[in-house]
Amino acid sequence: MDSVDSRDEESPLVVSDSQSKTLQNHTRDVHILSCSFLLIFLAYGATQNLESSVNTDEDLGTIALGILYLSFTIFSLIASLVVRMMGSKNALILGTTGYWLFMAANLKPRWSTMVPASVYLGFTASVIWVGQGTYLTATARSHANDNNLHEGTVIGNFNGEFWGMFASHQFAGNLITLALLKDGKKGSAGGTTLLFIVFLCSMTLGTILMWFLRRRDNKGEEGSLEPAVGFYSYAVSLSKSVITPLFDVRMLLIIPLFVYSGLQQAFVWAEFTKYIVTPALGVSGVGGSMAVFGAFDAICSLAAGRLTSGLLSITWIVSGGAFAQVIVLLWILLKYRVTSGVLGTIYPLLMAAIWGIGDGVFNTQINALIGILFKSDTEGAFAQYKVWQSASISAVFFLSPYISLQAMLVVMLASLFTAFSAFLFLTHKVERAFSSSTSPQVAS
Repeated sequence: MDSVDSRDEESPLVVSDSQSKTLQNHTRDVHILSCSFLLIFLAYGATQNLESSVNTDEDLGTIALGILYLSFTIFSLIASLVVRMMGSKNALILGTTGYWLFMAANLKPRWSTMVPASVYLGFTASVIWVGQGTYLTATARSHANDNNLHEGTVIGNFNGEFWGMFASHQFAGNLITLALLKDGKKGSAGGTTLLFIVFLCSMTLGTILMWFLRRRDNKGEEGSLEPAVGFYSYAVSLSKSVITPLFDVRMLLIIPLFVYSGLQQAFVWAEFTKYIVTPALGVSGVGGSMAVFGAFDAICSLAAGRLTSGLLSITWIVSGGAFAQVIVLLWILLKYRVTSGVLGTIYPLLMAAIWGIGDGVFNTQINALIGILFKSDTEGAFAQYKVWQSASISAVFFLSPYISLQAMLVVMLASLFTAFSAFLFLTHKVERAFSSSTSPQVAS
């Protein structure tokens, strides 16, 4: 008994030192991951916004983006298997190579350079995003376990920091674009070349930062899983990653939310800038409106992450984000008309700000929801997320030339209603299952 008492008295000193070291390590990884994605995507995001304006010959820019997201959709089917075989850190590093190659292709935009770069970026994008979700969730779980904290709160906070930093890429990237392209719609050849070189340097720095991440598997521990060997093992692993999650009713109920998250992102990139911003502010106003969108997206992501503590908080936050975007959709569909003067300038910027709030909500809360609900197969759940999200983005890019703004708004409203209804049913089902499992313990 004396030995036990002695150990209890001594242990707080040991745990305190260990917790201090663990706290520094886990939060450090989140900081590095967030900064790396910011450096990579401030370059890619701004370039994506410019594709349809800079590479106009035979609609090369728009078609390249459609090919990119179609490739993203297809390769997302195997992305979880790739991440499981490589480990999330190695998958993140591999993922950066596609963005670097795509940026380099824009220095010499041809069908022979842009199409292969777009296909390869679709593959690496699927890998980097499944790797990001897996890595961040594993880091949050380790931090919660090592420091005796509530897992849902830590997942929410870590996602808030990451998505807050990530969302600011639209603000930073578009400011750089505005600074370097000052001479009109497309910019000079020298201006665009300098811009893409600056972006390549930013991506290179972001890739270097990835190497400083600590290696983790889906449980947050050192190392990664062994690769599957042989065709049979490969087929079994692929089936488990792609098909098995679809037999989970929770996944079926959250898929409409995945689809809408892609639709609402593609809407602001393709439809909002084309039909709302450009007629009111001109092409030069696209960068400013997207900077406003990115600023409010970042602020909301940080706030939503801080407020996330579990399923109930996620429900309320998602409800707020859905309401914000419903306001914009109904405003454009029923009331909005392009006007001149001060209001003509304020309205598109206000819409961009409100839409950014909704985007920040969906980014943080969907990732937190996946981390909380799908602990047994985090890679597979994030792969499903990217399959459905990228498929809906690709559909918008390919259909954009053939569908009116009014038709797109109706599709968006119907999709949001379906997604939100399924989400509410999911949260009710999960809460009821949790109450049923805990009620005998309370009674006893």
